[in-house]
Amino acid sequence: MRVSSTRRLRTLRKGLLGVVGLAGFLVVWQLIPTFDLINPQYLPYVTDVAARLAEESRDLAFWRRLGATMTSWGIGLAVATFAALVLGTIVGLVPVLRRATHTTVEFLRPIPSVALIPLAVLMFGIQREAALVIIIYASFWQVFVQVIYGVADVDSVARDTARSFGLTHRERLSHLVLPTALPYVMTGLRLAAAVALILAITAEMVIGNPGLGSLIELSRSAGDSVGLYAFVVVTGLLGLLVNLVFRFIERRSLSWHQSIRGEEAR
Repeated sequence: MRVSSTRRLRTLRKGLLGVVGLAGFLVVWQLIPTFDLINPQYLPYVTDVAARLAEESRDLAFWRRLGATMTSWGIGLAVATFAALVLGTIVGLVPVLRRATHTTVEFLRPIPSVALIPLAVLMFGIQREAALVIIIYASFWQVFVQVIYGVADVDSVARDTARSFGLTHRERLSHLVLPTALPYVMTGLRLAAAVALILAITAEMVIGNPGLGSLIELSRSAGDSVGLYAFVVVTGLLGLLVNLVFRFIERRSLSWHQSIRGEEAR
């Protein structure tokens, strides 16, 4: 009971510090244009941005754009994760494949996804599919590499023991490989979720697909700085929400793992 109370107090203190830090940031933001340190045309008042956010929240078109962005994000992340799990497991379990694909992976992985936008537009035009190409490509590597590392991290003694006890391939996969690789997979999935959101918005800004990215670009081209900052704040809130959700999933799925148990003990 005492440990639980201490943990709750620590969590509450952390939350309060986060609120104080956010409030301080907003106050500084409000004071900068107030004292004309930066022209309000380029850095609008927080109150104006908040009022614009409240106005947009009552507009159905805004929610449709938000839904379009999250749909592209969800589809791209799901496809990339599935492909990375399947291919990463196969490559990770076969040492020959791992060595044979190492150079190719190291060549393809650093290619900026934004550089593929012209190719995606050439293939699919100004359609959602063009954005999905970018999202899937960027997200795939985040999970794929982590899966390979996780599968390859299986202890050789445990592998030999499972083989000597006559465990089938399915049993070894579920009782040995999966528990070892799961922390890597969850890390890759959390990173991929953030990358997918970034690329979904970037693709909309560049390609022009309906979504938050296109709203940001329209506000920029129209000189609407208040709208621009309002939509940027929305993207930041989305990123925060995505990270919190996947952190929650990670902590729940890895509650047995020493990394999570160590965090809770501190």
